[in-house]
Amino acid sequence: AFGAALALLLGIPWYLVDAFAFGFGLLAVFLVVLVARRFGNSVLVLVISGILVGSLFSAFLGMIKYVADPLDVLPAITFWLLGSLSGTRWDAVEKLLVVCVMGAGTLLLLRWRLNLLTLDEREAAALGVNATRLRTRVILVGTLLVASAVSQAGMIGWIGLITPHAARALTGPDHSRVLPASMLMGAGFLVLLDLLSRTLMRSEIPLGILTGIVGVPAFLLLFMRHLARGGGWR
Repeated sequence: AFGAALALLLGIPWYLVDAFAFGFGLLAVFLVVLVARRFGNSVLVLVISGILVGSLFSAFLGMIKYVADPLDVLPAITFWLLGSLSGTRWDAVEKLLVVCVMGAGTLLLLRWRLNLLTLDEREAAALGVNATRLRTRVILVGTLLVASAVSQAGMIGWIGLITPHAARALTGPDHSRVLPASMLMGAGFLVLLDLLSRTLMRSEIPLGILTGIVGVPAFLLLFMRHLARGGGWR
């Protein structure tokens, strides 16, 4: 979000907004991984690292909004941050479709190897998979997909958190089933919420607000079910 907002502030053409979003998104991921490796690679440390880096970039984003032109740039950044599909152009959809097909295709090709990430790194290496290299590749592809989507539709949260967990609960841990199910469920959930955002009130509700209202209790329910089955932080 910070990279795309910075591009809007600088008046950079729309076809370069993706590059800014991807670059700063990759920087944020790098900082999270760097902090996590420094203090341990547990899930809890990774989550805390994400919160810290997210807070830092939120402060930078606040600075951008503070210095932006209140009559022109600031409204554009504000409405973009709320998230919506109404302003998406067909040429942008075509460009985003290319990125999504390439990214999703890459992840689907790696689906069998992703199953081995549940093993110890030495066990994965014994089966011919470099876990560190595989994680790096997946992070790069995921960052590209997220940055491209955010640059076009703004901040639409929680879908990427809810649908993978729901898909795993329905299909099991095998990534050959989890990945396609996550993609289809995520797309369907987004379309459903977009339909609700346009019909619940006379004026369209920003999609990012609606996903937050629906997503928080849904994720809490999934998390409570995970804990009830004996899961937890590792």
